[in-house]
Amino acid sequence: MSHRPFQPLADRIRPQQLADFIGQTHILGADKPLRLAIEKGQLHSMILWGPPGTGKTTLARLLAHATEAQFLSVSAVLSGVKEIRQAIDQAKQSRKAFQQQSILFVDEVHRFNKSQQDAFLPYVEDGTLLFIGATTENPSFELNNALLSRARTYVLQPLDDDALRIMLNRALQLESAAHACEIILSDTHQQWLVSAADGDGRRVLNLLEMALDLTLEAGKTCVTITEQTVKALVSGQRRQFDKGGDAFYEQISALHKSVRGTDPDAALYWLCRMLDGGCDPIYVARRIVRMASEDIGNADPRGLQLALTAWEVQQRLGSPEGELALAQAVLYLACAPKSNAVYRAYGAAKADVEKFGSLPVPLHLRNAPTKLMQSLDYGKQYRYAHDEPDAYAAGVCYFPEQMPETTYYQPVPRGLEIKIGEKLKQLKQRVKAT
Repeated sequence: MSHRPFQPLADRIRPQQLADFIGQTHILGADKPLRLAIEKGQLHSMILWGPPGTGKTTLARLLAHATEAQFLSVSAVLSGVKEIRQAIDQAKQSRKAFQQQSILFVDEVHRFNKSQQDAFLPYVEDGTLLFIGATTENPSFELNNALLSRARTYVLQPLDDDALRIMLNRALQLESAAHACEIILSDTHQQWLVSAADGDGRRVLNLLEMALDLTLEAGKTCVTITEQTVKALVSGQRRQFDKGGDAFYEQISALHKSVRGTDPDAALYWLCRMLDGGCDPIYVARRIVRMASEDIGNADPRGLQLALTAWEVQQRLGSPEGELALAQAVLYLACAPKSNAVYRAYGAAKADVEKFGSLPVPLHLRNAPTKLMQSLDYGKQYRYAHDEPDAYAAGVCYFPEQMPETTYYQPVPRGLEIKIGEKLKQLKQRVKAT
């Protein structure tokens, strides 16, 4: 009985026609540069620069297919000069015997050193081959100028949610047909996989493949990928390390809540209870620093300074002398004005990072130290805040273009945050006036 070699799902659903390629419409859409080059039969050497799972390898294969060119591939991770020469020899033979153009695709091209990159140049210049390099690193810093000058750079973007959902549905259709089984994955659970993939097509397909491995059963004509299965995959089944028993965590919770509740006496009691019970003072010091940021924040920034100083004193003096500094910090924090504005703002911003994924930095906020980056409009129309009145460029948006401007930090009317809130309010009024 013969068995087919294992082929990952991401490879099985790789499109065979350029029309089926998902995403990157900014370079492949109608009247876009790469699309026009293909349609006019004027394909050129290029660098495909983008994060993992955005279709660099697939696109290179499809370009070869669309132009009826021989596709040759080497990996900069696994290959050396020997493999490069073999590929060049193949390109020469095809050109001489069949008048066929060859495309040499070099994956992870930034891993090649200068001499290896230079090895391609003569054959790119004399037309022996078209060069397509794929990289996840900035070509301006990782590739030779000589190679960059002979290849056009195309920037591939992380796949958006719609593109990832299209991939998932294609894969589900393929696997349903292959197994003669209806596979059900709810819209909600599809979105969980999409969010976990964070713009990476290969990752979303790998997650789906693992879910299928855990779900499919021989002889079944209909299966549902459950919430439990999806949740286990996207969470990574993280486990907490249990450093102590319930009493240990109950006491640290009591200490923290006493500080938050502005009860210095109770806070000091729970600190002494923990130290008397043998708790590591350094652990307590770390938790006190956390309290300073979470519950006092910018209402009194001195709280964080004092907490850090107490940690240092504990490390320098040890027990029992250093524990007096911990007591000083706990009493100060318990009496300080309270604000959880930093804590809330951080949580809200972190949630948006997970929600929106790896959105690209707007062009006007990017540095442009190289000519390539300048040609891609990096830094264009950036307003230098120090050249503006009061060092504030009113009206400038510093968020990614694909998400709304959001107010995360809302100072409370206590302590120093009173002044911070007044300042931010004045700045917002200036924005409205522009």
